[in-house]
Amino acid sequence: MKRIVAVSVYVSACIAGLFPNGAAAADLIEVYRDALANDAKFSAARAEFDAGREKSVQGRSGLLPQIGLAADTTWNDAETRSATAAPLPARSYNSNGYRVQLTQPLLRWQNWVQFKQGELQSALAETRFGTARQELVLRVADAYFEVLNAQDTLAAVGQLRTAAAEQLELAKTSFEVGTVTITDVHEAQSRFDLASAQEIAAQNQLEVARHSLAQIIGKDPEALAGLREGVHLQRPQPDRIVDWVAAAETGSLGVQAQQLTREIAAREVERARAGHLPTLDLVATHGVSNRPQASIERSEATTVGLQLNLPLYAGGRVSSLSREAAALRVKADAELEDARRSAALAARESWLGLTSGMAQVKALEAARVSSASALEANKLGYEVGVRINIDVLNAQTQLADTLQRLSRARYDTLLAQLRLKAAAGTLGEDDVAAINALLAP
Repeated sequence: MKRIVAVSVYVSACIAGLFPNGAAAADLIEVYRDALANDAKFSAARAEFDAGREKSVQGRSGLLPQIGLAADTTWNDAETRSATAAPLPARSYNSNGYRVQLTQPLLRWQNWVQFKQGELQSALAETRFGTARQELVLRVADAYFEVLNAQDTLAAVGQLRTAAAEQLELAKTSFEVGTVTITDVHEAQSRFDLASAQEIAAQNQLEVARHSLAQIIGKDPEALAGLREGVHLQRPQPDRIVDWVAAAETGSLGVQAQQLTREIAAREVERARAGHLPTLDLVATHGVSNRPQASIERSEATTVGLQLNLPLYAGGRVSSLSREAAALRVKADAELEDARRSAALAARESWLGLTSGMAQVKALEAARVSSASALEANKLGYEVGVRINIDVLNAQTQLADTLQRLSRARYDTLLAQLRLKAAAGTLGEDDVAAINALLAP
């Protein structure tokens, strides 16, 4: 029995050693907020969003006045010769001047289209940032539940190893007194060795899961709060798959982003065709020129006028750009339709994953009770001689497998709930808080 106690202590020490001593368990909302501050992918998405917001400013600049300053200075060395008169003496002098020009576009349709495109591009950047935030929620939840599932697996395998050690000790004792054969000892030894190998694999998987979570939150995770016992998920509302599919086809952030992309492509066709249209600008200039030559050494002038430009022929470039933009608009239309179909498929998959997951959890909870009862019955039968060693070992393995499958089904169901909200474009921190309420304090 000393070996059995040692095995139990070993399993407990392996799990406890993964966390700092005395550290309070961190819950899902705390881990999510750490990810908001430290996740590299989300930081990149935030920077991309900040850059995208500048598109509206850049587009608006084409409608506002443009002011420029030009200056020059030139050294002159001039000599004048005449066929009828004596040559004039050479003159060396410096001429300089400057000019300020203001140009206010009055009629530039392509600039107006570009302004509207800038607004759409800023909206697109905001939508993509919203998608990045939803993806962060899913990545954090997935990594969080992977750690919990790995812990549950390690605990189940540890229990199996402990039970296999007990059965091995019992088989050896029974063999010594002649009540079982050496085959029973070998079977028990085989199951114990297999459970030991599974425990090593489970410990490795737990380490991998913790490092995956650490990559997102930027630090080694503390002990994590697990699901409360007896947690029951409510069915999604509305409780019809067609409603969620319809919501995804219009509300999905991927669909919204593609709608904006399609609108930008349509505006690009308009902007390309505007290359054939005339432009009208208000141009005002003020210039000063200093030329110490002849009778006028300094001149200053101010002008205000209208400047009309009418493109006649640009080598076919404008027509080519128009055809290119029209083709890209067709491409954007097809991608929008694909985004709608993908969103609908994601909603269906998430709905089925959620509803079937809830049914699996219910069935596996019943299977856990049955497996535990079967194990106790086989142990009792082994003691009274109506069951053999392999029956007990099989019952132990079945219970451990049921516990692992139940753990996996619970976390997959919770993730399916979040993915369903993401497919409809409504996933947010409130949903993280709702899942967090299911965790043990």
